[in-house]
Order: sequence, then C-alpha cells, then structure tokens
Amino acid sequence: MVSSEYIERLLEEDRYTTSGELAPILKEAEALRGLSLEQVALLLKTEDPALLQKIQDCAKGIKQKVFGNRIVLFAPLYLSNYCINACLYCGFKSSNEELPRRALTTEEAVQEAHALVAMGFKRVLLVAGEDKKYGLDYLIKIVRAIYKETGMRIIHVNAAPMEIAELKKLKAAGVGVYQVFQETYHQPTYKTMHPAGPKKNYNYRLAAMDRAVEAGFADMGIGTLLGLYDYRFDLLSTIAHSQSLLKKYGTHAHTISIPRLRPASGTDGDKETLSKYSVSDAEMKKIVAIYRLSVPTAGIVVTTREPEALRRELLHAGASQLSAASRTNPGGYNKADALTEDTQDKTLEQFTTCDQRSVTEVMVAIIKEGGLPSLCTTCYRTGRVGEHFTRLTSSGEMHKFCQANALLSLKEYTIDNPPNGKAELFNEAIKKTFDSIEDKEIKDKVIQKLNALNKGEKDLYL
Repeated sequence: MVSSEYIERLLEEDRYTTSGELAPILKEAEALRGLSLEQVALLLKTEDPALLQKIQDCAKGIKQKVFGNRIVLFAPLYLSNYCINACLYCGFKSSNEELPRRALTTEEAVQEAHALVAMGFKRVLLVAGEDKKYGLDYLIKIVRAIYKETGMRIIHVNAAPMEIAELKKLKAAGVGVYQVFQETYHQPTYKTMHPAGPKKNYNYRLAAMDRAVEAGFADMGIGTLLGLYDYRFDLLSTIAHSQSLLKKYGTHAHTISIPRLRPASGTDGDKETLSKYSVSDAEMKKIVAIYRLSVPTAGIVVTTREPEALRRELLHAGASQLSAASRTNPGGYNKADALTEDTQDKTLEQFTTCDQRSVTEVMVAIIKEGGLPSLCTTCYRTGRVGEHFTRLTSSGEMHKFCQANALLSLKEYTIDNPPNGKAELFNEAIKKTFDSIEDKEIKDKVIQKLNALNKGEKDLYL
C-alpha cells in the first residue's frame, strides 16, 4: 500500500482536469490495464459535465468489453446482529440498546436460503456481526447446511477479519469470495468511527486480504463506506489496495463494493459526525466509472442502499453487480409482509434500504436498460478465479463466457420462475443475446444446453 501522505498530496492541487489531459488517460484505460494513482487523481479532478460524460461512456464500454452486457444478481443473508464493536454508523453496534438482538439458528438460516432459492437466486452473501458466540464455527455450520439442504450454488461471506488457520477452515467449507471492507482508509477517521471493539485495530483489518490469500482464497472483496471521509481519498486508497494485491498475488480484488452511508437505528446521536462527507448521486456515478477504468477486472457492486433510478444510471457508468430484494435483518426473507410492516422486526435492520423491488422487477429494469440479468455461478466452480480470472478478464476473453452463462442462467430462471406478463421481454433478451454470440463453438454448445434446459436439466454452464 502507498502512504496516506502520498494520496493526500495527489489530491492537494486545486485545479480541474482538461480535455487534453483526459484523452490519453481514457485511451490507456481502454487497453484494460488499469490506471496509475496519478491518472486516477486527474479523473477525480474532472468537473466539466461533458468530460464527466466521456469518463462514464468509456467506463460503460470497458465494462462491455470485459463482461459483456451481463449484470450479476445476488442477495445478502444476514445471520446475526450480535456485535461487540461500537462503530458509530452501524445499527448493530454494541451500544445500541434499542436493538432487539437475534442470531438465526442453522435451521432458520437454511429456511432463509430456501426463500432466496425460491426467488431464483443461486448465490448468497452471508453477513454477520462480530461476536465470539456467533463466530467461525457458527458460520461454517450454516455454510455446510445451506449447501447440503438447498439449491444454493455458491456462498460468499462478509465477516470479521480472521487468522489464517480460521480462514483455511472457512475456505474448506466451500466459501467462494471472502469480503472485508476497510470502511475508511483514513486512519484518524477510522479511529473516530471505531471507538471500541476488535474492529478498532486498523492494521489488522487492512491485512485481512493478505491472510485470506495465504489461507487459499483466490477471490476477495473490498470496499469503503462512502460518506465516512472524503470519497476521493478512500477511492484512491481502495484502488491502491487492489493494486497491491495484484502486485503481490497476481490478482486484483475480485469485487469492489460502493455502499453509501444510510440512516440506521441507534445512530441518531452521531448524525453531525456522519453528515460531514456526504456523497451525492453525481459523485456516485463518478466513483463507479473511475473504479471501472482503474480496476477493469473487478465486479463493481451496487446495493439496495441506493434508489431504483440511481441504480439504473450506475449500470451505464460501469457497475456490474446488483443486490436485489435485500433484507438487512436476520430472518427478513421469511416475513411475508416484510416490505410494508413497521414492526419491531424493522429495527433489526443494519441500515435502511431504498430499492425494495422484487428480483423479477430488477431483472425487467436491467433488460430495459440493455443489460442481461445473470444468476451465473460458473467461475467459482470451474476454477476461473484469482490469477486465471484476472488474465481472462484483462485480455477481453471473459465476456464470451459471461455472455453464454448469463443467457443459460436466465433461461433456467424463466423455466423455474415464469415471469408473468413479462415472458416476451425475457425471451427477446435471451434471443438477442444468443444471436450476438460470434464464436461458433460456443454457440453450438449453448444450443445444446438450451435444449437440455427445456428437457428439465438444471445448472448448465460453459
């Protein structure tokens, strides 16, 4: 990692980037090699609306070149809101006495996973607060039960930093991506935001990805909570973190998430502290585009923290993954009236969400924006991970697999979850994607697998 002082120096100069400076940066980004921190700093200093549009258009083109028009969908599954940390921004913080605490049993977690599978999800992100009672053994037991008892095909985990020996056990249980967000890379702000609990150890958290690689994880997820500090500093730091992983291990961060600070129960007393660095919608589009130009191989993840209209716009700025129909409270998916009720369970949420559309509604919106919804889990199960994944994506070879597998996963979805009143829209998207496949060998394989799906086979991919 580069020093904070160096990043601050890059941001010091108070001027705007010109068209002449921007053009060569965009040209270099199109080669899919990423950008230097100096070039990223110039992108951050771009304010002219016409130039910002050029950045977003370039990012959209790069996303298309790397992944095609597919947009991966997933859902978080919150297991426990017990937590021994005191993060000022989080509804799960230990000092929040208003919060009813709950940890799902293994059976309840399996029921939640069944509910997600019934919606059409094939991948899930398990999320839990940091608590000794509900730690590694608790997570592993649930991971194994979900794999055994549901149709979930890949499980990712967002959990507290662990030791290498612990991470090896988590990996052995079948976890695909291990996520740890630094929240903010600005150490003084980090110290303020994390006054108590193990999470206050900045350096231990920062090294979590290195320990994960040593434990055998090929794919890691990073990110910051936008709004805790100057987003420009945290964006540069996140890119520097991903670049350090590439230099040491041959792979960028697999995903970069862009959660933006949202209201949470029990954080009212910290409103003044938490409102100083608010991030606008226009800045969110800029952030997504710059991440795509700088780390072209990463999945840029947008959550339901963001409203429907902005999520649509972020697809055109380079975003490639969306959560959908999310609940941020343990047990939220098995509440029939979870979308509308204002009951005690609502206070179990870690934060409030903005986009509460169903999976099908999100899919329809993606298709109307020219994208292809994808429930694919292929890469984790075929070894297209880590360095191999980075090589395929940076060479422009991955999009042909993404295109074919997104098509197959969407076809399976329409068979299992017939989209009432929208079948024609889905079928047109599938046909359009099929017609656009240029590789004859891949096209022939897709025909065979589409025929097999129509005959009742499942889980087919290239």
